[in-house]
Parts: sequence; C-alpha cells; structure tokens
Amino acid sequence: MSLVKTSLLNGISVAIKIASGIVLNKILAVYVGPTGYAIIGQFQNAVSILASLAGGLLAQGVTKITAQHFDDEAKQHKVWQTAMLFSLVAALFAGFALLLTRDWISEWLLHRPDMSSLFVWIALFLPAMAANNLLLAIVNGKKEVGIYVIANITGSLFSLFVTGLLTYSFGLYGALLAFTINPAIVLMSTAVMVTRCHWFKVRFLMGKIDQPAVRELSGFAIMGITSAMVVPISYMLIRDYLASHLSLTEAGYWQATWNISGIFVMMATSTLSVYYLPRLAAIRTATELKAEIFKVYRFVMPVVTIGALTIYLLRDFIIRTLFTEDFNPMRELFAWQLLGDVLKIGSWILGYILVGRAMVKAFVISEIIFSTFFLGFSWLLINQFGLVGVTMAYAINYLLHWGAMAYLAIFEIKKMKQHA
Repeated sequence: MSLVKTSLLNGISVAIKIASGIVLNKILAVYVGPTGYAIIGQFQNAVSILASLAGGLLAQGVTKITAQHFDDEAKQHKVWQTAMLFSLVAALFAGFALLLTRDWISEWLLHRPDMSSLFVWIALFLPAMAANNLLLAIVNGKKEVGIYVIANITGSLFSLFVTGLLTYSFGLYGALLAFTINPAIVLMSTAVMVTRCHWFKVRFLMGKIDQPAVRELSGFAIMGITSAMVVPISYMLIRDYLASHLSLTEAGYWQATWNISGIFVMMATSTLSVYYLPRLAAIRTATELKAEIFKVYRFVMPVVTIGALTIYLLRDFIIRTLFTEDFNPMRELFAWQLLGDVLKIGSWILGYILVGRAMVKAFVISEIIFSTFFLGFSWLLINQFGLVGVTMAYAINYLLHWGAMAYLAIFEIKKMKQHA
C-alpha cells in the first residue's frame, strides 16, 4: 500500500485519536488538575515499561519479520508462536514481581502509598496487554492497514469512554485504573477482527519455541528492552526532578504540554510505523532505501512544520479548550517543545532504519546516549532557566539525535552498496 493511501487511512484513526484526546484532556484537567497530570505521567511511564517487559518489546520484531517473510507463512507462524509464548511467560513473571513490590513502587513513583492496589490491576491485565501488542504487530506486518486502523479507532473510543467514566466516578484513582484495564478491553475487539482474516487461525499462535525465530527476535528484544527501560525512566526522573526542585504542579504543566506534543507527534509517527517500518524491512538495495527516505521526508516534514506553527499560534485557544485556566503557565513551553517535536520526527525518519535494518548495537547505544543527554540537559537547564529548561533540553537533544541518525543512515547505505 502506498504512503499516501496509508496516510489517508491512518489519518482517520489519528483524527479520532485526537478528538478522543481533546475530550479526555478536558476531563482530566477538570477532575485531576496539574498535580494529577504529573502523577498520571509517572503512572503511564510505569505501565509502558511493564507492558514492554511483558512482551511488547517484541512487537517491532514481529512486524519486521512478518513483513520480511511475506512469502513464507510457515516461518511467520513460528515467529508468532515464539513471541506469544515468550510474552505470556514474561507477563506472568512481571506480574508476580509487581505484586511483591507494589507498596514500595506506589510510594516511590506516585508518592501515594494508598495507590498500591492499582499495581495489582496491572499485574492481572499484563497478559492482555502483551497479547494485544502482539496481534497488532502481526496485523501491521501483514500490511492489513484497514484492520490496524479499525483496531486503533476502537481502542481510542473505548479508552475515552472507560477513562472518562472512571475519572468522573473516582477522580485520579479512576483515571489511573482506566490505563490498566483499557488494553484488555481493546484486546477483545482486536481479536474479533483478526480471527476473521483468511490468513489467521488461533492455532498459529500456539506452539513451542522455535530456535531460529528466537535468534531473529533476540535483537529486537534487546532493542525493545532498551527503549522500554531507558526512555520512560529518563522521563520519570525528569518529572521527579521537576517536582522536587520546582513543584509537582509545574511537573504537571510539563506533562500537559507533553500530552499535546504526543498527539502532534503521533500524527506523523503512526503513519511511519504502519507504512515505513514494514517497507524498510522489505528493501534490498541502497538505491531503493535512499529513494524511500527522500520520499518520506518530502511528504512528512512540510506537513509537520506547518502543523507545529499552527499549534503554536493557537496555543492559547488550545489551553482554554483542552484544559482549564489553572494550566495557563504551560503556554511558555510551546515554542521549544514544538521545535523539539519537529526535530524529533525528522530524526525518527532516519532512526526507523535502525529498527527496519536490525541495527541492534547502534540502536541500543543511541537510545542510552540520548536518553542520558536529555536527562542531563534537563537537569542543567532547569537549574538555569526554570521549567522552560526541560523543553529547551528536549529540542537540543533531538537536534543532536538527528545528526547521529544521519551518520548511521549514511553508514548503512554505504554498507548496502558494498554488499550489492
């Protein structure tokens, strides 16, 4: 499927996600406030780490290998079976560890010992999170864009309904609870759609571990666990630094800005993950890779730049519409944050090459280095400029990241030419 057609279909999903996010942001702003936003950010990062450890870290590998072996269904099935078995076992171990440490985690992460029961819910729903991630990865690898879009739309609508209802009923606790049970609800709709596909049978997920599949997935597991641990932990440490050196409220302003940033970045990166990653996996020549990179840049970057300028000009309207007057101080964060978003998307276009071409060592090293840079720059600039320093650090970090990704992309293209 072409980039344009994929973008149009994915645009429907993104539009609904944005609409859902707007409504949800308003609900959270009214019922939990800036302080609640900071706690929600910490909790979401914890959930993402746990979901990745419970098998989500294999998702990109399953997508890549499924797309790469498009003409070998037996190979695909062995990869699915290996990934599913690993995911379920990992989910059980992660859930058990979480049950043993829930009181300590609640105190350290949320500064709220009364929230420890939330981690019991996470432990219960980790297998559902892992299974949903795996099914979506398979659908993406099979290039079933329509199913992928419908699954994401369904997830957005369910998330809006469940989170809105629980937040309205139970406040902050309800909002956090919703983030744990939403994946299980979404799994049901994803499973219904996938099981209707002619190429899928439930038995294709059931089987023993295949050693060649383990070898293929191992690199992606290393990349996945690096992203799952390093990136969210750096965000959690930055948020904790803001809370301790400024205030939890100011940490909430940054989290609210980050939510707007996330919606904006999602508009570009969701299309890249659906179209670009499977496409990179199927490319065989340096000429083809260069052409694909330039095509994506020509299509994505003008849209991203115009979008960032539009959001900046409408920042006051966005704050009034999506939040409340309590969030007005976040308007000072938009300029640097949006600049960082543009640089981030530009660097990710090249960064996807590391995943699509299975450049494991380069990926792991770059994730560790630039997460550390972001943390270090944030600490330095927060001390010097206050809250805006964290958004300045974000932009500087992704400018450097883009340069590093350009170097690695050129290196990979030269290597492909040598082996042609």
